[in-house]
Amino acid sequence: MSTSKPRPQVRNVPAPEGTKASVYARFIPREELGSFASWSPGTLGGDASAPAGARRPAPEKAAAPDIAAQLHAARQGGYHDGYRDGLAALEQFKQSLAAQMTAQIGQLTQSYGHELDALQQDMARALAVSATHLARQIVRSEIEARPDVVAVVAQEALDTLLMSARQVTVRVHPDDHPLVAQGAAEVLSARGARLIADASISRGGCLVESDIGVIDASVAARWKRAVASLGCEETWE
Repeated sequence: MSTSKPRPQVRNVPAPEGTKASVYARFIPREELGSFASWSPGTLGGDASAPAGARRPAPEKAAAPDIAAQLHAARQGGYHDGYRDGLAALEQFKQSLAAQMTAQIGQLTQSYGHELDALQQDMARALAVSATHLARQIVRSEIEARPDVVAVVAQEALDTLLMSARQVTVRVHPDDHPLVAQGAAEVLSARGARLIADASISRGGCLVESDIGVIDASVAARWKRAVASLGCEETWE
């Protein structure tokens, strides 16, 4: 069974004589009171334990932003960003320009090389043509000055012919017939070849026929083979 703490008895203090009970203010002796504190206006809705007369400090106001400093910082940041982007764009432009110039120089060099090759070919062709014209004049002069050379031509043509060849015939120009008959008599006799005068054969050359083939030792045929080695197509006539 629980026990409750006895409540202190409050005794009433009689009202002073000559006063009305309705306006009587009741006083409580100090020894009958528990803990108490003096009341002050600042304790309403606040900390009851705060001492009388104590005031709560006012909150500090936020410092106003420095617009000038922020604007300067923004300008500096924009300057640095623009400078960096400008350097990157400049480097990219230099690389693109260098690549473009390299490509153009390469194309120019290649075109120059092609033109130079074509020019060299034209010069070589012109030189070969000039050389053949000069050689033609020299050969004609040699034939006129030394007509007996045709006998050497007939001997070389017969030596080229295979030994198994039969029915050998050598055709020469009528003016060269006595020269070949005299200068190549031994070869003609050894091969059993007939020497025939033919006006269709130009002077200085011959045509050897046999049962296994024909050897064209005319001046025109020999000239064609000679100029072909020079890359020309100049004919003898």
